[in-house]
Amino acid sequence: MRRLQIKHVTTYEYAETVILLPHKLLLRPREGHDVRIESAELIISPAYQLQWQRDVYDNSVAQATFLEPGSRLSISSRVLIQHYDDQPLDFLVADYAVFFPFQYDAIERVDLGPYMPVIFDQDRALLSSWLRQFWQSGQVVETYLLLEWINKAIATGFTYQQREEPGVQTPAATLTSRAGSCRDFATLFIEACHYLGLAARFVSGYQYSPDLPHGQGTTHAWSEVYLPGAGWKGFDSTSGQVVGNDHIAVAVSRHPESVPPVSGSFQAVNPQSPVMRVVVEAAEITV
Repeated sequence: MRRLQIKHVTTYEYAETVILLPHKLLLRPREGHDVRIESAELIISPAYQLQWQRDVYDNSVAQATFLEPGSRLSISSRVLIQHYDDQPLDFLVADYAVFFPFQYDAIERVDLGPYMPVIFDQDRALLSSWLRQFWQSGQVVETYLLLEWINKAIATGFTYQQREEPGVQTPAATLTSRAGSCRDFATLFIEACHYLGLAARFVSGYQYSPDLPHGQGTTHAWSEVYLPGAGWKGFDSTSGQVVGNDHIAVAVSRHPESVPPVSGSFQAVNPQSPVMRVVVEAAEITV
């Protein structure tokens, strides 16, 4: 078991006092048999009211409504978790799904339906061409190996670029430029799974890396694929690894653009572009 403390601070500086409209916050990690939250604190300024809810994906969503205008918005989240996923490769795939291609069980397929269609249909031809190096119609290959090949090919064959722009690149843009951010790589991997008929979804959260300076961490994005017998398994196409206890999932979604950590809007007298700053710290607690 690994204990991790994550601090995530987002600030917006406005050129003048503005009216802050409701903001949606996706900052609380997803709990389960592998992750437990010991403590969680959310500090927001200016004055606000908070309402917690769960969305259609069972993500914990905080809806902040502001009680006064302001020229600065600060949202600070501090969470301490216990992470038990020490052996991410310790799983068994159901016999019928060990080799690809396979068909999901009819009952599960109904529930998995929203996670299977190709999202960027215009990129289908380019994606198909790229995937031929891993699998072609008529071939039989071990399912996990196929996913590992695709995952590692993205991690080793593409250049990582930190992008501040909102949203994600299309798979075609990533394939053409051979570069992208973690969310772009996750989107490409997800679409590859969709093209192959596998259920996949987008995950946003944090990654702890002991190689970074003490306390420093990062927001991160990766993918999950549904493997019968094993459930939703995480694949990080930035590192090429299977997700373990150094990844902290906060939100999952069918579409890669629908789960930013902070989203909202404001009203101002004059047009302006606020200055945003994000600081993330992740540290392992050994005491």
